[in-house]
Amino acid sequence: MGGALDAREDQLGLLEGVEAVLLDFDGPVCDLFGNVSTAPVASEIKEKVRSIWGRDLDQKVEDCHDSHGILLLLQDMYDPTDPDPRSREALRAAEETVTEYEAKAVLLAHPAPGVEKLVNALRWAEIPLVIVSNNAAEPIRAYLERWDLLEQFQDVIGRDPHDLHHMKPHPRSVERALESLGGPPPSECVLIGDQLTDLEAALAARTRFIGYTQSPVRAARMLERGAHAVVSSHEPLISAAEAMRKPN
Repeated sequence: MGGALDAREDQLGLLEGVEAVLLDFDGPVCDLFGNVSTAPVASEIKEKVRSIWGRDLDQKVEDCHDSHGILLLLQDMYDPTDPDPRSREALRAAEETVTEYEAKAVLLAHPAPGVEKLVNALRWAEIPLVIVSNNAAEPIRAYLERWDLLEQFQDVIGRDPHDLHHMKPHPRSVERALESLGGPPPSECVLIGDQLTDLEAALAARTRFIGYTQSPVRAARMLERGAHAVVSSHEPLISAAEAMRKPN
């Protein structure tokens, strides 16, 4: 992508100076929902929230058909300081509904091409790994355990069910990952993600960022906005990790 990783010498230096790798889940690790729309999830959430709040939803919520996007919009609607505050129960019900769908999706999801080889290469290089995701932590752990990958990760940082504003692009999940690692310098850690929201979270947390996408348009946007590199597969990352393998 972008021409920078066509040469093998560039691939080998891709992870130079990296002390920890943070991996987004949906995309770099697996394709959670495939080509299936999450609009039915959003519709179910709207019905549940209307029944709890008993009032019209903001138009932005009504127009949203994305399971994660609607969580953020509902959090925006919730104001505990309002004289007649909406019940927080609606946010809990919405988040749990998304988690239920994610738990079903991981049963059918398959690893992204090359991710198992990448994870093994990073661990052989003694580079700790942490998942940083907007998905719920428990379905992620279930998926990793199913594919015998859970022990390869030092931690799984998932969606904060108590504050949905902390979903990426907010940097809090990346900061939690750094805390879990013992507080390494952010500049020595890299987040690998497939969305611009991943990039924004990495920039806010001051970590490096490597984009993972097969979209030339998205790749260009990532590079324009400050990504250190963009790859269209895990092969360049595997080469870089293998080059860093510690001698026995």
